[in-house]
Amino acid sequence: MDPADSHADEIALSAEEYDAVSAAVARVTSAGDGAQAHSLNSLLAQWGALAAEVEEGYSWCAPELDHDLSCRNALAGVWPLLPSRVRAIRQPKLDCIDVRYRRATIPWPDRPEEGARWWTWRVPRRLEVEAAEQRDPDWPLGWEMMPFPRPASVEVVT
Repeated sequence: MDPADSHADEIALSAEEYDAVSAAVARVTSAGDGAQAHSLNSLLAQWGALAAEVEEGYSWCAPELDHDLSCRNALAGVWPLLPSRVRAIRQPKLDCIDVRYRRATIPWPDRPEEGARWWTWRVPRRLEVEAAEQRDPDWPLGWEMMPFPRPASVEVVT
């Protein structure tokens, strides 16, 4: 178990804090037709799952990664709307996942590593592709639209 999780579980939120968190998440996200509503915990869980997938080797295309990053985009929008005590309680969890994602990715060439939506300007260090997939000499299928050659630190594995 992640220490950030166990610490957060020990602290009870007030009814007002729960309502404020729900309102913040609802303001930033939309569940869509028939989709389950998001929660702060579900957004953190999605971000953690994506970090784990990228650590193991991301097997989807660049546009899919952009879509998958919607959970981190939502967290960025929700975070300033949360009560300060909730932010303080959950910040270690968010920081832990951010560190994992940074370690499993490299920044785009000529892009700062910090700043607004830094996570969108990173490439997984390990891209997994099907052996039968045709690809150009550098990028696997679905990544060839990247506006720069594949950095040597990005491994493509089958």
